[in-house]
Amino acid sequence: MKHLKSLLPAALITLCAGVPSVSSAADLTISCGAVGAELQLCKEAVEAWSKQTGNNVEVVSTPNSATERLSFYQQILSAQSTDIDIIQIDMVWPGMLAKHLMDLREVLPANATQGYFQAQVDNATVNGRLVTMPWFTDSGLLYYRKDLLAKYDKQVPQTWEEMTATARDVQQAERTAGNPNAWGYIFQGRAYEGLTCNALEWISSQPEGGLVNPRGDIVVNSQASRAALTMAKSWVGDISPRGVLNYTEEEGRGVFQSGNALFMRNWPYVWALVQSQDSAVKDKVGVAPLPEAACPAPMHPPSVAGVWRYRVTAPIQNLPQNW
Repeated sequence: MKHLKSLLPAALITLCAGVPSVSSAADLTISCGAVGAELQLCKEAVEAWSKQTGNNVEVVSTPNSATERLSFYQQILSAQSTDIDIIQIDMVWPGMLAKHLMDLREVLPANATQGYFQAQVDNATVNGRLVTMPWFTDSGLLYYRKDLLAKYDKQVPQTWEEMTATARDVQQAERTAGNPNAWGYIFQGRAYEGLTCNALEWISSQPEGGLVNPRGDIVVNSQASRAALTMAKSWVGDISPRGVLNYTEEEGRGVFQSGNALFMRNWPYVWALVQSQDSAVKDKVGVAPLPEAACPAPMHPPSVAGVWRYRVTAPIQNLPQNW
């Protein structure tokens, strides 16, 4: 978390280094997500940057749901609102929002993108325009209760089939032992971008799974996709509560962190929270790559990568000189 917090001032400085302005300080507004400790980290980083530069920055919280956040941005940008100068966006939004955002190559030093993965820079570039700068990268992970696996002599699952069987066994054993709220597996099941990530991971984990083949053909209507989605459907009401169909990241984390789930799919931000002093599962959690389908398996774990970025919506002349 300390590393993540330190990255935001650097990203802000990079975003506007060399931007011309008639003033040496400015009043700015930045949007930050509120998932987990993200808003707190953003506020602390912005405060540190403000003290360093002399600029005044207001932090605006946005919806937890990525889908709702995108809709919010589309509304304010289409209305040409000047309420927010810098917005935090997901890696799949640049093409949709680029027309509303400034080309950072016009104001950044030539070496501003050095040190980033080329794939991140390519994703930030739309029609030759650099419209974002990365803040942090995400990847889907399998969180598990290492104490419960040890208690019931179970191994960390390598395949979805193993995960399902282990989840079912431990769930039943824990309920028999007196925890009626015990569940085997928690994921993001609400109809939003988070479910899309989960579904991509399920499908990609299957042999020959994927949405687009090497020739560029859309192949989502495939046996691999049907097998993956049938598998996920079978979990609901069995090893996953029916309420999972309305879970985003935070609802799922709440169930897991309260000690009522064996496995959970979520993002790296969860680690610091489940290890916090007030966590019911502190020092009882392990992390592993997401399971794959039964052999033959893909060449790599089926984890969706995400990059959260910052973009400038303000006109160049409104930005402070000392960014």
